Amino acid sequence: MNKLHFLTAGLPLASENKGYKKGLELIKEMNLDGIEVEFVHGVRMNEANQKLISSFAKENDLKITCHGPYYINLNSNEEEKIEASIVRILETARMGKNIGAYSITFHAAFYMSKNPDDVYKTVYNSMERICSELEKEGNNIWVRPETTGKGTQWGTLEEIVTLSKEFKNVLPCIDFAHMHARSNGLYNTYDEFSKIMEFLGKELGDNVFNNFHAHLAGIEYGIKGEKNHLILEKSDMNYKDLLKVFKEFDVKGVLVCESPNIEEDTKFLKDYYLSL
Repeated sequence: MNKLHFLTAGLPLASENKGYKKGLELIKEMNLDGIEVEFVHGVRMNEANQKLISSFAKENDLKITCHGPYYINLNSNEEEKIEASIVRILETARMGKNIGAYSITFHAAFYMSKNPDDVYKTVYNSMERICSELEKEGNNIWVRPETTGKGTQWGTLEEIVTLSKEFKNVLPCIDFAHMHARSNGLYNTYDEFSKIMEFLGKELGDNVFNNFHAHLAGIEYGIKGEKNHLILEKSDMNYKDLLKVFKEFDVKGVLVCESPNIEEDTKFLKDYYLSL
């Protein structure tokens, strides 16, 4: 990555569900940088669409990422659900490779009322299996657990950074809206954003800034954390200072916008960033 790229979470709304060709053409017309393909209900895509995305992205210098299914819990009380979760992550990584994706992300686990240290060990064991299998397959796609928006979900920044230090192809996907919501309003000032980035640099080195993957949207939240995404201008998300911090740290990679008006807010973010 040679700069920060701005991606929509899924196909643009204006494509009206008319397929990947129409959606990617709109991305190009709007001077946006790519899409995060949402496999949230299962990793399914026919071969024709796989080839279309891969070739269109290469020809037009677009970036592709993938979001894995919601039905993932590497800390389930049921062993078969852990196995199914591992399979879903592997399926996402394999599909990502097929369509030329830069990285994949997913919500890794729930605490299930267990000790966080024990949950970490359980998640680690699954990640070890996932990374080992991908290495055997020659798949070097970035595998990224996402920072989560509720206190019941495994996935604080510290937990994911610790995990990332254990595996060469694992880095965080930092969802700044989730961090803001989970903390019930913190992580939303220039200084707080700067401290996040300083922590990342200290723990993971420049590699994390040169291979960045983040999510951003407005967000509604309460005592228990995330409720739902909002349009940026209808939220308290301090995206302007966050983008200034990105510029200061010379972040290179992808920022995926998950606002309800995805392409409009993605364009808004990119234009503001380029104006700095």
